Amino acid sequence: MEEIDKLRTVRMGLVETGARTSQDLGLGRIVGQILVYLYLQPGACSLDEIESELGLSKASVSIAARQLEQLGLLQRVWVRGDRKKYYRTADNIGQALQQGLLSLVRQKVLDFGDQLEQTMRILEDMNETGNDQIRFLHQRVERAGKLQRRLDRVLGNRLVALLTKAAGDVNTGDLWDMK
Repeated sequence: MEEIDKLRTVRMGLVETGARTSQDLGLGRIVGQILVYLYLQPGACSLDEIESELGLSKASVSIAARQLEQLGLLQRVWVRGDRKKYYRTADNIGQALQQGLLSLVRQKVLDFGDQLEQTMRILEDMNETGNDQIRFLHQRVERAGKLQRRLDRVLGNRLVALLTKAAGDVNTGDLWDMK
């Protein structure tokens, strides 16, 4: 029994690390918990099993599972004669993670660009003459806008997408198995 308890402790430690990482990326703790929990399972699990094991509400598990499915990180599995929803991690989880993270970062960069544009419009409406703070902020926001546009071009470059896909294809598409 001691070995089973240690195994559960190890798994839950990894689940917690996934939760923190996912939260740091802005996806929410539950998304990371469910993804790592299912990755560490040998087969598909029902939403009820996930809810029970992780101590989460049925609604939050269901919402996070749908989000992960939309990102291509989970696959729904049908069990004959059972009306419950079962999930497992995607076969190409490494590639899906890379594409998902690239997409997430690019969206964050675009959102930042929108905020910079709004700020520039406000600053341009203000009278810059005689106010060093406004001039300084205008210069900084202008510089940040140039950097943001450059980063967006890099992230949107087809070569980056191809390199990301090629890296995900290594070792049957599972980045987590790479050494």
